[in-house]
Amino acid sequence: MRLKLAATAIAAACALPMQASADGEVNIYSYRQAYLLEPLLNAFEEDTGIETNVVFAKKGLAERLEREGRNSPADLVMTVDISRINELVERDLVQSVENDTLEKNIPENLRHPDGKWFALTTRGRLIFASKERVEEGEITTYEQLADEKWNDRICTRSGKHPYNIALFSSMIAHHGEEQTEEWLAGLKDNLARKPQGGDRDQIKAIHAGECDIAIGNSYYYGNMLNDENQREQAEAVRLVFPNADGRGTHINISGIALTNSAPNRDNAIRLMEFLSTPKAQRIYAEANTEYPANPEVKPSGIVAEWGEINPDDLSLQEIAENRNAAVKMVDRVDYDN
Repeated sequence: MRLKLAATAIAAACALPMQASADGEVNIYSYRQAYLLEPLLNAFEEDTGIETNVVFAKKGLAERLEREGRNSPADLVMTVDISRINELVERDLVQSVENDTLEKNIPENLRHPDGKWFALTTRGRLIFASKERVEEGEITTYEQLADEKWNDRICTRSGKHPYNIALFSSMIAHHGEEQTEEWLAGLKDNLARKPQGGDRDQIKAIHAGECDIAIGNSYYYGNMLNDENQREQAEAVRLVFPNADGRGTHINISGIALTNSAPNRDNAIRLMEFLSTPKAQRIYAEANTEYPANPEVKPSGIVAEWGEINPDDLSLQEIAENRNAAVKMVDRVDYDN
């Protein structure tokens, strides 16, 4: 394996031998585990001869970049969720990239208006419905999650988790704060249990009969199908692509941004370009059971079997700008208690 991988913690990552003046390299700080990037980055090295170094952390990369300042060895940050990548913009830790290849390959709503981040893959925030207890077509929109018929029948993870905050932010963009807060209070009233766990745990709860519907990211379902120890639980649910016949299903992203320090700027931009190409998009999407961000690349593998997704074309930047309002709203309705 050519890819140089760091330990899975910031403390251990500090020992990674990165040199700001290194030639023929790209240094990456990543919120996505390095093994998930390995096929992608190995393909880049095979094509270009440029080596990649990865530091993985579950949190704290923005703070680390701030501490390191202009002396940071990091060229790129790869992350999941629009709020995490927008945090880099708000803290002024990343720079604009004007690049014809990236602008051609990545749709306008999936990149920062000034080129400070670009999406690489997308995932739908879907409704998981019990095959046994929910009829097909019985629920088709996010708005219906607040209907009284679902009282004591819904499971979710914490309302403050970034994936849910992004969904709530999109609801604010479509309906305004007053109507969204009423909807969120209705959703809370329909919860079968206190919000807990991750997205996979919601699928497991449906399988166990604790609830009938749940909210979760599409790639978790895909990953469970690929895991023989979790496949039976995943097969207990039906995927619902909310609002598919209207504005479209809310999506979130994995993305990439060029740091202000970027000691290997040209190589980093070359990697960004590569990641937007059909070859790389297929590798990355298949490895993570996600959708390619490049619209010219069709889903493949089990994702293709789910059928077409009609994604909401709302700007991800607009969703990020509603984040603070969504967080305050979760507190006001006391969603997690």
